[in-house]
Amino acid sequence: MAEIKDPENTIIIELKDGPVVIELLPDVAPKHAERMKELARAGKYDGVVFHRVIDGFMAQTGDVENGNATVDTFNLRRAGTGGSDLPDLPAEFSRLPHDRGTLGAARAMDPNSANSQFFINFKDNHFLNGQYTVYGRVIEGMDNVDKIKRGEPPAEPDRMISVKVAADG
Repeated sequence: MAEIKDPENTIIIELKDGPVVIELLPDVAPKHAERMKELARAGKYDGVVFHRVIDGFMAQTGDVENGNATVDTFNLRRAGTGGSDLPDLPAEFSRLPHDRGTLGAARAMDPNSANSQFFINFKDNHFLNGQYTVYGRVIEGMDNVDKIKRGEPPAEPDRMISVKVAADG
């Protein structure tokens, strides 16, 4: 496992192919980092599918309202249309580039509409710089991210088995 310098600001996502360790960037985007920890601690990300996975671009997930494949009401067509029951977040744009392995806040047209959804960049996507909040980076397990099934949505999407804050054990 990667050396975890700040367990309170490290997220571990368990995927079918193994763990993905994400270092959150609370100094860059404190509200986004806090939201991810809040939803992870509440178990809201567990079972949520990757509903938009574009080869050579990114893998998007985090629709805690409509994306949980472990509940009876799950409908893949609705995955990606919701957020959480928490208020939307204001944009926290920075000079950090959307490089391979960075975590970006997914949103609607309004820059201040990010909520629970996020994406992991498969490659450097600098055309997104200054338009989407960067609030974390994969420090281990990018090979597991690369194995996520592609599609918009994938016919049988991969999901986040569990999402935990490293400090919680």
